[in-house]
Amino acid sequence: MSALGRTGAIARKEFTQLSRDRITFGMVVMIPLIQLLLFGFAINTDVRNIAAAYADESQTQLSRQLVQDLQASQVLRFTHQAATVQELEELIRRGVVRVGVYLPPDAQRRLAQRDRSVGQLLVDGSDPVLAGAVQPLRDMPVQQRLFHTPSAGSNTFEVRPFYNPERRSAVNIVPGLIGVILTMTMVLFTALAIVRERERGNMELLITTPVKTLELMIGKIIPYVLIGLVQVSLILLLGYWVFRVPVSGSLLQLYLGALLFIAANLTLGLVISTVAQTQLQAMQMFVFILLPSILLSGFMFPFDGMPVAAQWIAQVLPLTHFVQIARGIILRGATLLEMPRPVLSLAAFLTVTLLIAARRFHKTLD
Repeated sequence: MSALGRTGAIARKEFTQLSRDRITFGMVVMIPLIQLLLFGFAINTDVRNIAAAYADESQTQLSRQLVQDLQASQVLRFTHQAATVQELEELIRRGVVRVGVYLPPDAQRRLAQRDRSVGQLLVDGSDPVLAGAVQPLRDMPVQQRLFHTPSAGSNTFEVRPFYNPERRSAVNIVPGLIGVILTMTMVLFTALAIVRERERGNMELLITTPVKTLELMIGKIIPYVLIGLVQVSLILLLGYWVFRVPVSGSLLQLYLGALLFIAANLTLGLVISTVAQTQLQAMQMFVFILLPSILLSGFMFPFDGMPVAAQWIAQVLPLTHFVQIARGIILRGATLLEMPRPVLSLAAFLTVTLLIAARRFHKTLD
């Protein structure tokens, strides 16, 4: 047989092997498809429908018109109404809304005198992109029906950025980076470690011992939990020393949230290990999960700017909820009790993936 014939035989053998490897063949199609959809539809820096609240202490036709105009701009989406500016600040601190609109009692007089801003825009400035999206509203034209003349002089709204008045990107990146690094390491560690043991034949030996499946799963992830906590400490120290990002909230609360997130990622890795037959397949499945996690979680792009369908997909990813927890505690000084939705979402994800991993592990290796 000639060299060309031998080369062709090897190529046919590889094509045959790929056709039998369903996971690899699926990744060949799905990875570029998912990336195209994510970058084409989900990634949107033109932020719209930002969750907002307003406090109207003026209660005039002008103030009501201003609220309607802001809603019509499609930049803000009012989900709450507050009584005072203090309530607005509290809603922002807890992460319930990202922007607060405050209209003082003398809003109508301010417009008539045209020497002061009519109201204030309270912005969660921890995300510079979000703060920049609100800036155009500062100069929103106001048609004052009493005087029948447009507002002039000062800006319509005074913008008050909270938590990051300097608009430094590091303030927004460092808390989210904790979740990204934990996702990259924790999921991959457990997925590869168990597949590696299966390939070497060690897992079958463990199955023959009196250790129950759930006990084996929990025992497998405990060492990696400690590794994850060490990584959290390292990122916090470097973030403080290098980028000057202090922790405004409780360190204990942050570590508890990180502990829940680490456990959720480890159980996700266990689920991958029960599906993948080789380390290459485990790596491919990991990339399939990592890309949507980074792009849809709000780590790189504002969550409010994504289409509704992308936001629903993001709710399934644990990184989405931890980014909210980390930024809430580190930047805004919030507590876990004040952010029940992301905490409960992580707890539910942990429970479901642990049960799935234990069930599939028993079925696969029994």
